[in-house]
Amino acid sequence: MHAQLGDRLVVESPVTGVTRRDGEIVGLHHDDGTPPYDVRWSDTGEITLVFPGPDAHVHPVGHGEPTGHAEPVGHAEPRGHAEPVAHGRREPSAPAPAPEGAPSGAGARAGRPGDIGRRLTAARERQGLSVAEAAARARMSPQYLSYLEEHPSDPSPATLLRLADALGTTLDALRGGDQDLPPGQGHALLHPLLTDLGEDESRELLSTHGVGRIGLTSPDGPAVLPVNYDVIDGDVVFRTATDAAPAAALGTEVAFEVDHVDDALSRGWSVLVVGPAEAVTDPEEVRRLEERAHSTPWAGGRRTLWVRIRTARVTGRRITPAEP
Repeated sequence: MHAQLGDRLVVESPVTGVTRRDGEIVGLHHDDGTPPYDVRWSDTGEITLVFPGPDAHVHPVGHGEPTGHAEPVGHAEPRGHAEPVAHGRREPSAPAPAPEGAPSGAGARAGRPGDIGRRLTAARERQGLSVAEAAARARMSPQYLSYLEEHPSDPSPATLLRLADALGTTLDALRGGDQDLPPGQGHALLHPLLTDLGEDESRELLSTHGVGRIGLTSPDGPAVLPVNYDVIDGDVVFRTATDAAPAAALGTEVAFEVDHVDDALSRGWSVLVVGPAEAVTDPEEVRRLEERAHSTPWAGGRRTLWVRIRTARVTGRRITPAEP
């Protein structure tokens, strides 16, 4: 099947040939015009992402009213109807652009599978099912399930309920109902492998900015505090207030840790930086840090004290499945 913007998608009864539903194709997801399509349905005005079934036809724009001789579908699994991704929502046809000032590659990361897609993949693999087998259990096309697994998406609750039932999990688990819980709620790997990371990979994971934790000794005793940070010229830098708890790090050796835990796949990594913390007081250097910072402090308020952690030592570890 091939289409262009403005063509009509017509869904007919497989028995009588009578049009059951039709709409205008308002979005393409592939340059060659193959499915899926964003369709604005004529009966509701809603736009949905559609993987056409064998009862759907494309009627090219400018050819008058549908006649029943439009191009038939040749690449869809028999399903009896065109299946939308979600009622009333339009899925993005391309990854979202990177925010201004974001590091190179941020836009590409937006096109990776979303949390729901990764949870679907993990649940399917735990059951030992192929995409086609899982799709058959959930009574949907394999193309649709592949799309959900491989792209950020927001499927309807009804779709997720069918998938949860087919994959032996729950709607809450697929939707990430544990978001407010600490990471690591998932099951440990059956055969985990803990490996040490080299300095180059550790620095790459530390990346350019994010949220990490600084370990220090405060007037009230040992403390571990979250801060949003940047990596500039190889050192960790963050902003705080002179009377805030992180300011106690000044003039001491501190530890700074950042990590990522993937509950869906039961794996993760951590990077530890150790070094002295110092205040940045040179006006020109402060101005340069302000210009290169990716974000203002999440804690808000007036936080004008820049703290630099000289990275005397950088180490990291990663948990992955052991080779069978």
